Amino acid sequence: MSEPMNIARVRWACRRGMLELDVLFQPFVESQYAILSNQDKASFVRLLECEDPELFAWFMGHEVCPDPELAQMVIQVRGRPAP
Repeated sequence: MSEPMNIARVRWACRRGMLELDVLFQPFVESQYAILSNQDKASFVRLLECEDPELFAWFMGHEVCPDPELAQMVIQVRGRPAP
């Protein structure tokens, strides 16, 4: 799934098993994904490949993502302005 994906597949991949992640990913995709660089889009898709418990720990600040590129995407998603 690391190669660029169409927006419908990205939206589907944002549907997670945890509501806390859904409320982060879905608004981000709707408001920001289209304006990301291709590199950032690839990073976001890689982020979506991670397991929910890892993502939850990173986004809630319990752990720091060991991958610098993904860590930057976590910051970007968390820093999204409120709608």
